[in-house]
Amino acid sequence: MGLIVKICGLAAPEALSAALEAGADMVGFVFFAPSPRNLAPAAARDLGLRVKGRALKVALTVDADDALFEAIVRALKPDILQLHGREPPDRVAALKERFGLPVMKAIPVETRADLDAVDRYRGVADRFLFDARPPRDATRPGGLGKPFDWHLLEDVQAGPDYLLSGGLDAGNVAQALAITGAPGVDVSSGVERRPGEKDPAKIVAFVKAAREAWKSRPGPLPKRA
Repeated sequence: MGLIVKICGLAAPEALSAALEAGADMVGFVFFAPSPRNLAPAAARDLGLRVKGRALKVALTVDADDALFEAIVRALKPDILQLHGREPPDRVAALKERFGLPVMKAIPVETRADLDAVDRYRGVADRFLFDARPPRDATRPGGLGKPFDWHLLEDVQAGPDYLLSGGLDAGNVAQALAITGAPGVDVSSGVERRPGEKDPAKIVAFVKAAREAWKSRPGPLPKRA
């Protein structure tokens, strides 16, 4: 099984094209008003039509209501719903049943204890995404460009379908993969010129760096004493 590479927060045709041409496996679209990457469903429709099956379309929401989900599904026709808020397991299950789509649940990580959340969602979420826990005063739960201690994911029992996120870029993705052995990586701010504006060259560089690191990985680094 190869590495899954996800480029998230895409909002412009040229950035989406760069992600697709570079070979990203997933392309993410954000539907959360406080984010500089927020999309209206109409804009997402136009971008989604450009994907043409070349990657999985991921719709990222944060504690969204049913009306927004209905609009997103009609416009984007996503392949996966990414829940990046405080959605409890019963909400995850209800959304899966209502829309017939797999769900990726984001888990904020700061300490090893945060990984206990995996057990709450196991058997309900189809994938996990581990992201850095945001500061208390943050207005959004992700896309902040901050990594967490990757050693916390050593031996994590999250199944084969989790993605590592938080502060990744072309310069550190190899180290992140060496430490965690993560089967997937997700990037947003690490491929931007400024918040909300993707840099096509950085997208290409990230995908290349991630693929090369995966091919040459020696396996996870030894645990710290």
